[in-house]
Amino acid sequence: MVASAAANRQPWESLWQECYDYALPQRGRTTGTRRGENLYDATALDAVDQLAASLLGHLVPPFTQWFGFKPGPALAAEDAEKLVPVLEKAGQVVQGHFDRSNFLVEVHQSLLDLVVAGTGTLLLEEANLGAQSAFRFTAVPLQQTVLDEGENGLLDITYRESELTRAQVIARFPESELPTGKPDEKIKLLEAVYPENSAYTLVVYALLNEPTLLFSGRFQTSPFITFRWMKSPGDIYGRSPVMKALPDIKTANKVVELILKNASIAVTGIWQADDDGVLNPATVELVPGAIIPKAAGSKGLTPLEMPGRFDVSQLVLEDLRARIRHALLVDKFPQITASKRMTATEIMERSAETAMLLGATYGRLQVEFLTPLIQRAYAILRRRGDVPDLALDGRQVMIDYRSPLARAQAQRHLESLTGFIQDILALGGGAAQILNAPAIARYMGDTLGVSPAFINPENISSQQ
Repeated sequence: MVASAAANRQPWESLWQECYDYALPQRGRTTGTRRGENLYDATALDAVDQLAASLLGHLVPPFTQWFGFKPGPALAAEDAEKLVPVLEKAGQVVQGHFDRSNFLVEVHQSLLDLVVAGTGTLLLEEANLGAQSAFRFTAVPLQQTVLDEGENGLLDITYRESELTRAQVIARFPESELPTGKPDEKIKLLEAVYPENSAYTLVVYALLNEPTLLFSGRFQTSPFITFRWMKSPGDIYGRSPVMKALPDIKTANKVVELILKNASIAVTGIWQADDDGVLNPATVELVPGAIIPKAAGSKGLTPLEMPGRFDVSQLVLEDLRARIRHALLVDKFPQITASKRMTATEIMERSAETAMLLGATYGRLQVEFLTPLIQRAYAILRRRGDVPDLALDGRQVMIDYRSPLARAQAQRHLESLTGFIQDILALGGGAAQILNAPAIARYMGDTLGVSPAFINPENISSQQ
């Protein structure tokens, strides 16, 4: 199975390397040249940073309650009402562990991989008892992973080959038995995670003279969380916005390179000197500062004078840069400056447009990234006894997404509701009597992400 998954991965490697070379050279593995040495245009690098930071702020905003829990449809109304404050507290507990962990640092690296290569992987492990947070995150580079889909079509089979020092291996797997050696000795590890009987099996080997089993265990949820930007039918790995803009990125880089060469020639010039020999055009090098020999008394190598000069390089470059920014959604996430203030209505419209534009991508990220992430975190704390012993399966307990992007999508429903209410009230007479004000208030509170602590359930239930 590993060989088959590796064979499916091989055709992508050259494309990934090219994307990293032009958009994120410090992250990818560049061979042959120093990283970024042949880059002349930084439009793609800046756009990748902005898109990853925007995704971070719209999906998992720092130190903000971007998710919560609410009773599922399988619970009775009375039981659900009693669980509301308990689940609200559980959401705060899980969020607190996220905030105290290294989540923000590592998830940003995974989002960079998502934007550049179309596939990101985040490893969520349980930290040692006594640590500030129960979570320990690691952004797994795409170069280390081999992925495959399971029977359910999810990307839940992961093979990872990494290299750690002996001390790091012992710290991560304290119960493992390794042969004696130096603490700073590098050891290659092979990890495999695959679904088995409604659970996930993790096996870790140390690739020494003979493969040595370091760890074997079963988990309710996979510790590797892999997510994709976009997926074509039949593909396992995702496709990224950088892949779509790669022709423009390469062309813009070449245009800037030619502009700089032209500027260098214009500054240093190309000179002629008298020569008694015969000019050989094959030996002439048109480089800045070059001295071209010419026969005494001759005009030497003379350029053909054009009737007019029309430099289109800047026009072409600006058009290329605009297309790169558009492909990487920089124009959809504009930075707010002091000279450009937006009204509240404009902000709402931009949020709605962003939610509509990222609808398909956000739906995939919610299924492949956010939901497995929260389920894995909840399972760890549930085993520790920090959250209620309830199944986070969508029937007993549901995830309530409260990120800015989720709220922007829900805002459309709220606008439709308020428009309906205004139309009913405009009718006058007894038309307003069909409105259920407490139910409307509860729905608006849920849509806007208002904490249940600010809503009196007794008053609402008594008025219904």
